[in-house]
Amino acid sequence: MELAGKQIAVLGAGGSGYAAAALALSRGASVRVFDSGAPEKLAAAVAKFEALGPPLTCGEAALTPPHRFDLVVLSPGIDTAWPIARDFAAASGEMIGEIEFAWRFSDIPVIGITGTNGKTTTTALITAMLQAAGFRAIAAGNIGLPYSEVVNSGDRYDWIVLELSSFQLETITSLSPRIAVWMNFAPDHMDRYATVEDYFAAKFHLFDYLGEDTLVIRKEECDLSLDARTVTFSAFSTTADLGYLAGEILHLGSGRRFPFAAGELQGKHNAENVMAALAVADELGLEWDALVSAIQQFQAPPHRCEKVARLDEALYLNDSKSTNLHSLESALAGQDEPVILIAGGKNKGLDFAELRDLAGRMVRECICIGEIADQIADAWAGVVPCHRAADVDDAVATARRLARPGDIVLFSPGTSSFDMFSGYEARGEAFRSAVRDRAFGNV
Repeated sequence: MELAGKQIAVLGAGGSGYAAAALALSRGASVRVFDSGAPEKLAAAVAKFEALGPPLTCGEAALTPPHRFDLVVLSPGIDTAWPIARDFAAASGEMIGEIEFAWRFSDIPVIGITGTNGKTTTTALITAMLQAAGFRAIAAGNIGLPYSEVVNSGDRYDWIVLELSSFQLETITSLSPRIAVWMNFAPDHMDRYATVEDYFAAKFHLFDYLGEDTLVIRKEECDLSLDARTVTFSAFSTTADLGYLAGEILHLGSGRRFPFAAGELQGKHNAENVMAALAVADELGLEWDALVSAIQQFQAPPHRCEKVARLDEALYLNDSKSTNLHSLESALAGQDEPVILIAGGKNKGLDFAELRDLAGRMVRECICIGEIADQIADAWAGVVPCHRAADVDDAVATARRLARPGDIVLFSPGTSSFDMFSGYEARGEAFRSAVRDRAFGNV
C-alpha cells in the first residue's frame, strides 16, 4: 500500500490511534489526528502527538472533517455508526480500522483469535507456547499492544498472535489469518450493537477472507459455513477433535493425552483455552510432549480465574473479569468441586434467572454484592442459599465462614463493577487483598 504524499486522518487519540499515526508517518503520509474528547482531558495526548509530529484536533473542532482525506483510519473504540465516523467516511476515499491498516503493511503470518470470553488468555497462552517452541512470536491487538506498533517496529517475527474484538473486526476488509480461532459466542456489548445478530456479524468478519486456511472452533459452534479446514474442541462434547476427561485433554483421532489438571490454569473453560492452543500446535507440527512445561506453568492474565490462595483447605479463584452472564456461566460450568460463589455488581439489566439451573447444580452457597444483589437472590431463590454482603471484604469473610475443605470460592461477578469500583481490575484487587489478608493472618 503506497502512502507517500497521501492525506490520512486518524480518528481516536488512544494507543491504537497513536500507533496508526506513527505507522502512516513512517510510510510518508501526511497525517492529522482527531478526537472529540475535551481538550483539557486530552492535554497529555496533545503533547504526545506534538512530539510525534501530526496535529491532534480535539473537542468540537474534531467533529467535522476540514477537507477530503485519501484514507481514514478508525480506532476500535469509535463506532462506525457514530456521526463523526460517518462524516469522515463521506469525506474520504476509504475508511478502515487500525487492524486492517497494519495488516496491509505486514507480511508476517497471523494467528487471529476472537470470542466473547477466553480470547485474552488463549492469545497469551498461544504466544507463550510458540515462544517455548523456539518461534519468535508476539501478542498484539486487543490484548494491549497495537498491531500497528508491532508492524512499525520493523522487528521480524515468525508469528503475530492477534486478539481481535468485535470492534476491531467491524472494519477489516482483507485481513486473512493463517489460523483463525473462534473461542465461543454469547450476547455482549449490547450498548454498541442494536441486536445480537449485529454483534455476531461483527465477530464473523474474522472469516471473510479466510479461504482454505485453518479454523479452530468450539464444537458446539462449528456449524459455520466456511471453506476452511476445521478443527474442533470442547470440554463438554464427546465428538470434538479435542476433548476433556478426568483432568486430561484428549485427541480423539490419535489418542494423545495432555495432563491439564497438573497445570496452573483451572476449570473446564480454561481446558478449552488449552485445547485451542494445542490445536494450533498441531497445525504447526509441534509435539504436545514438548509443550507440557510451558503450558502447565502458564498463568492466566490477572482477574481471569486466577488462583489467589488456599485458605482453610478451600481454593480461592479471582475471576473479576467476569462482566457478563456468559463468562459467569463458563466459570461455573468449568469447576469440578462444590462452589461458594461471590457474584453481583452493577445492575445493567442482566437476567440471572438464565443461570438458575446451572447455579442449582454447581453452587452450594452464593454471596450477593452490589446493586444487583437482590435480583440475584430472587432469581435463584429455592435452588441456592443466597447471602448478602456489604462489600467484597464482607463477601470474603462470609465465604470463609461457609466454605468447607475442598470447596472452590469463586469470585465471578457476572456483571460490571461500576457501582462499586472504577473497573474489574480494581474489583479483583479488592478480592485478592481480602483473601490474602486472611491467608497471611492479617485479619
